[in-house]
Amino acid sequence: MAIPKILIGGAAALFMATGGFFLWQGLSETPDPALEALPPPESLPVADASLVGAPPPEPPEARAATREERRFQRHDRNRDGIITRVEMMSSRTAAFRRLDTDGNNLLSFEEWAVATGNRFAQADKDRSGTLTPPEFATTAPPRRPRNECRC
Repeated sequence: MAIPKILIGGAAALFMATGGFFLWQGLSETPDPALEALPPPESLPVADASLVGAPPPEPPEARAATREERRFQRHDRNRDGIITRVEMMSSRTAAFRRLDTDGNNLLSFEEWAVATGNRFAQADKDRSGTLTPPEFATTAPPRRPRNECRC
């Protein structure tokens, strides 16, 4: 009679788990060199007794970020101090998806032309085929209202 493969697999898994446990136990008993480099407790600094109960010092004032720093931080999504191409383009993906009407992740000239033509037709209120300065002003993207409180 042949031994079923599931029993062999179970025995191998049990053997590996047991070996991992003993390896883990053996590594936990080795001394950590970082702990051995610490000074003995007698040589640690002691706080000045006159400062006990005194109010803590005031934290330093945070400087206000410049407009360009705030703009950089909006694009730096993972806060690593650099902006990748993906982070730079992520603010435009919603606009791209609105233009990509067939959803194939490619923007054809026809899709762009239809969207632009519709936008022009919507702005040309008098149907003259031209945009006057007040009509052109309606094509500007809407401005978001600023919050008074940034709580």
